[in-house]
Amino acid sequence: MKKVLIPTKLDAIAAKLLTDNGDYEVVQDHRKDLSALAAENTDTYAIIVRSEKVTAEIIDALPSLKVVIRAGAGFDNIDHKHARTKGVDVMNTPGANSNAVAEEVLAMMLADARHIVPADKSTREGKWEKNLFMGREIANKTVGIVGLGNIGQLVAKRLSGFNVTLLGFDPVISAERAADFNVDLVDLKQLFEKSDYISLHIPQNDQTKGIVNADLMKIMKEGATIVNCARAGVINEDDLRAFKAKKGLRFLNDVYAKDVEGEKSVKDIADIMLPHLGANTFEANMNAARRSAEQLIDFASKGITSFIVNRDIPEGLNEAYCKLANTLSRLCRRIIGDQAPLKRIETSFYGDLDKYANWLLVPIVSGIWNDFDRSMDFKSAQAYLEEMGIEYVNRKPDTSKGYASSITIDLLGEVGDTNLKRSSVRGTVTEGNLMVSRINSFDKLYFEPVGNTLCVYYNDRPGVVGSIGLKLAEAGMNIEDMRHSHDMKSNRSLAIMKVDGKVDDALVKLISDEVQAVTAFGINL
Repeated sequence: MKKVLIPTKLDAIAAKLLTDNGDYEVVQDHRKDLSALAAENTDTYAIIVRSEKVTAEIIDALPSLKVVIRAGAGFDNIDHKHARTKGVDVMNTPGANSNAVAEEVLAMMLADARHIVPADKSTREGKWEKNLFMGREIANKTVGIVGLGNIGQLVAKRLSGFNVTLLGFDPVISAERAADFNVDLVDLKQLFEKSDYISLHIPQNDQTKGIVNADLMKIMKEGATIVNCARAGVINEDDLRAFKAKKGLRFLNDVYAKDVEGEKSVKDIADIMLPHLGANTFEANMNAARRSAEQLIDFASKGITSFIVNRDIPEGLNEAYCKLANTLSRLCRRIIGDQAPLKRIETSFYGDLDKYANWLLVPIVSGIWNDFDRSMDFKSAQAYLEEMGIEYVNRKPDTSKGYASSITIDLLGEVGDTNLKRSSVRGTVTEGNLMVSRINSFDKLYFEPVGNTLCVYYNDRPGVVGSIGLKLAEAGMNIEDMRHSHDMKSNRSLAIMKVDGKVDDALVKLISDEVQAVTAFGINL
């Protein structure tokens, strides 16, 4: 019998499924601290938690522990890195709570539009203030959805009966996939400019922290509404405070820096505040519980490892090639354009790397989308691409080319309404160093993709490299390394310069305008 600890108010379906299976003894007790339960049950095989913290100390106290399952998507409450060092797998149940969050978005929109909360309070006090609570209708409005993953797609579906115009921003999803939900893809500025309601469904990271700021708020419609059921840090609260007063914006919020009691920093600007209730439904709890039990049974009896989030690199694969795959995909994405919706990813793995193709897809996907966790598995990467409507093709390598252990990544994306654009990058590892050998038609580059890098693609003519160098010097930057290649067919050249400082967008534009570049960008590799 395998002992399973469930130190939380998880739906009883999990314990029932495990007990009915016959191979599990379940100890479920939400009243006791997990550390106390662990001390009493040192023979524990698995733990299923929601928000309870599974620390290194708890993992160390359970010598028989093999797997920890988070009944939900996020798993930062589990020390998954320490778990890996102890041979303990960590799993999650992504998507189990998605519908609950999507329905909460609609509930908040409707409650605010019709003043449900204050009108209820007023009427209970014996008042009759119909004129005070004149509402608005959601029908025939424009709703912008920022982030079209599981939750964003469900929000679009749930809004389908309201006769609204749906706009979406997501730099990964294809236009065809978005159209399945009647969503028109636009850039972020267009979405904020045209939407009456804006619903946020993006992770918080270095790229998205404070992304909803003054630059976007100043172009919003008067009286527009922001709904945040994503993460607190994606909104600049000070900017919202200023523009809420100027433009009469509405703000509906369910997320905070910390899920604890006490004063909240958005108290003065939130029109509706909820205590992070997004996933707090009986159905979501049951879905997460059921999936946790099913995944544990599949893991233990069938060896199914989907949804493990702390996997090791397989034996025989040099970790440098995982880093290479991630770096090449980041570079390839930058070449095609960060905002270009993708249609297809094509890969070729040469030499001994072909047998690790499934593993290497994960760092490729995480390079294209920063918040796809690199510790996820191949099936999770496949499922993500399918969800985004992106085709994945792993081409049979042409051994006659003699590339040895190298990787080629091609991205096909949409530029404008009808145009397609392809970017292609090939690289390898030489003496432990990453090396990019080709970008599109520019071969034999052999540059090391490390540090701040400027790429300029231009119509070939004398003096361009000197002009680029002069602008960099005026910005106080030294060129540490440079590669330059010419394409005879198109009469275009590619200059790649590694510099000793960050090449920001303003400097890129200055250089691009100076040399009339076809394409120019900076990237930190």
